[in-house]
Amino acid sequence: MTKLYFGRALCCALCFLTLSILNLPVAQAAGEVNVYSYRQPYLIEPLFKAFTKTSGVKVNVIFASKGLIERMAAEGVNSPADVLLTVDVGLLTSAVAKGVAQSLKSSVIEKNIPAAYRDPEGQWFGLTRRARVIYASKARVKQDRITYEELADPKWKGKICIRSGQHVYNVALIASMIAHQGEAKTKEWLKGLKANLARKPSGNDRAQVKGVYSGECDLAVGNTYYMAKMMLNDKQPEQKKWAASVKMLFPNTMARGVHVNISGMVLAKHAPNKENAIKLMEFLSGDKAQKIYASVNHEYPVKDGVPWSDLVKSWGDFKADSISLEEVAKYRKRASELVDEVGFNDGPGSS
Repeated sequence: MTKLYFGRALCCALCFLTLSILNLPVAQAAGEVNVYSYRQPYLIEPLFKAFTKTSGVKVNVIFASKGLIERMAAEGVNSPADVLLTVDVGLLTSAVAKGVAQSLKSSVIEKNIPAAYRDPEGQWFGLTRRARVIYASKARVKQDRITYEELADPKWKGKICIRSGQHVYNVALIASMIAHQGEAKTKEWLKGLKANLARKPSGNDRAQVKGVYSGECDLAVGNTYYMAKMMLNDKQPEQKKWAASVKMLFPNTMARGVHVNISGMVLAKHAPNKENAIKLMEFLSGDKAQKIYASVNHEYPVKDGVPWSDLVKSWGDFKADSISLEEVAKYRKRASELVDEVGFNDGPGSS
């Protein structure tokens, strides 16, 4: 696997244009497929290895946390990208809006992926589900149920840790709140949540759980699969202690349901290796890959009948929010604007 890691690169249009003309060693020949991935290497490299072993097709991949869609748009017809992998539905719909996706009609994918997790026009497909949950201190939080709305209750003042409000995971959650509560109520909710923060939003989801472990906060907002990554982290055993200090609460599971987002894939508009791209996409939707997602990454598969890992099962069942992910995606722009309007990332005490 050829791997080029751009970290947190591509923060402006000039960067996109500059990088788009680099002579990257990305293949455009038979037997290979080129992937642009927002997903982290450790989450998807096992899938690429399994695909290559099964198909003989080599996977070349570029990883980045930002800017891949803009890069594809800047590269235009010369883009080497065959497949785009994303971390949330908002990036999937953004790829469509920016004109870097093409429709795909595949009976294999349509059979594997339920209609609720794919675009009706075949321009994007979900691969895994993850719930946005609350990690609560076992020592300091006695309740076993919570709602997202409750995060704005003054009783939690100075007790909540969360990553940037502009991160796609949180933008999607806020967008779902707009879809359910309306813009005005969501804005007031954001103000209340901001007032309850223990610190300025920063770090990743695991850093928020570390905050609970250290006593800096009592509640942290994060995705479900990070619990597994902490519990099983032999390279950084201190993360096991973080995980052991919290319990996972599934918000609103007794009412409308827990906010669930998806990772997903797009067939690039100008895919030079289209046949192999389709092979990869069909593989990622199938039993073998979905089992890897479940057993290695501890995510919730989108394919019906693929069992959750034993560890995921131990966290308990939950009711997922039934609202359409396309509906949620409609409010992403406004959700992002609200984050700035209330000064969410400035932290508590700021005006």
